[in-house]
Order: sequence, then structure tokens, then C-alpha cells
Amino acid sequence: MAYKDKEIKKLYYSIGEVAKMFNVSTSLIRFWEGEFSILKPKKNRKGNRLFTEKDLDNLHLIYHLVKERGYTLEGAKRKIKENKEDTLNNFEIVKSLKKLREFLVQYRDGLD
Repeated sequence: MAYKDKEIKKLYYSIGEVAKMFNVSTSLIRFWEGEFSILKPKKNRKGNRLFTEKDLDNLHLIYHLVKERGYTLEGAKRKIKENKEDTLNNFEIVKSLKKLREFLVQYRDGLD
């Protein structure tokens, strides 16, 4: 049996890494942390924020609502508070469709 490399995932991401992932400024990440109670990154002794995978998922949800769907901050907070499960399900569906589209585009480009 051939050796298969495992995908290495980090346990914690710095605020700079997170900002690059979402293509936003670090100050916006800090601002959202203060505005949304679902964002609770750990902090080390120096006070640096350490984001987990769960934090990244919550940031994805916030980013999707605010930046992609055009919700106001208050609207996004209300949507998450009132109907978090439906919001997460819809977000997961959108994510799956984006991945499928990306695959199909790559497939189409490979046919040329």
C-alpha cells in the first residue's frame, strides 16, 4: 500500500492569516469580533488572537452575510441569532454549489 500524505491542518491561525484568507483588513476582523458574540478567538499571553476552525467557520458565515449577501451588521446579527441553523444550512449549500461550479469550470477548461 502506498504512503499517502495527510493534509496537515493548523489548530490555530493568526489574525493576519485569517485576514488574508478573507481578503479583508485585520481591523475588520477585530471589529467583527466585537460586534458578533459567536466570534471568540483565544488569546495567548501576549494578547495575540488565535483563531480555531470553528472561528473560521463563524467568520465565513459573517463574511457571507455581510459582504456577499449585503446584510447590515444588525441584520446579520439578527439572522444569526434568530435562525442560526437555517442560516448555516443555507451557507453550506452555497459553499457546496461554489465548489461544484469550480470543479465544473476546471473540467470544462480541461476539455479545451
